[in-house]
Amino acid sequence: MTTAVAPRWRRLDPDERRDQILACAVRLFGERPYAAVSTTEIAAQAGVARGLLNHYFGTKRDLYLEAVRTMLFLPPPEEIGPVSGTIAERVDAAVGWLVNVIDTYGVVWLRYAGAGGADADVREILDEADNRAADRVLDVIGFAGTEAERAVAHATVRAFGGAVKAMAREIVEHRTISPEQARRQLGAALVAMLEEL
Repeated sequence: MTTAVAPRWRRLDPDERRDQILACAVRLFGERPYAAVSTTEIAAQAGVARGLLNHYFGTKRDLYLEAVRTMLFLPPPEEIGPVSGTIAERVDAAVGWLVNVIDTYGVVWLRYAGAGGADADVREILDEADNRAADRVLDVIGFAGTEAERAVAHATVRAFGGAVKAMAREIVEHRTISPEQARRQLGAALVAMLEEL
């Protein structure tokens, strides 16, 4: 007869422990609605006492908002490297980066990207995430223009973000479009939008 071995807890430094808790929260809130996830479950999944969640994040709502920030503040595009070439080549690099995020984080990213609703705090995070993503795309494509021209280009790329989110649903939920097809289609659309500027 074998008996279950109790998990061996590993001592982590505070930053690693906080990251471990946050990773569990991101996953659980990404899988289910806010109300269906308890702090007890998050703590159990992270292998910590529930009080540690409060120590690092305060309330369940604070932890949820941090999870939203984590999923929506896209990773920096450093892996793209310096981009040169035609506008189409630069746009392809930026759109490729966006499609890679969708392909990597899939359903979880979509749940967070659509989480705004009437919640003012989440809407604020979504707006900031959209602004950051627009800035990164403009930086990656090397947009040069006056402050007024950049403001218009920024608004254009933010609007384009709606198409990116819709395309993400086609890739992840409906599986009607491949990531490569999405990359080509989104790239062509963004080039056309930017050329109008």
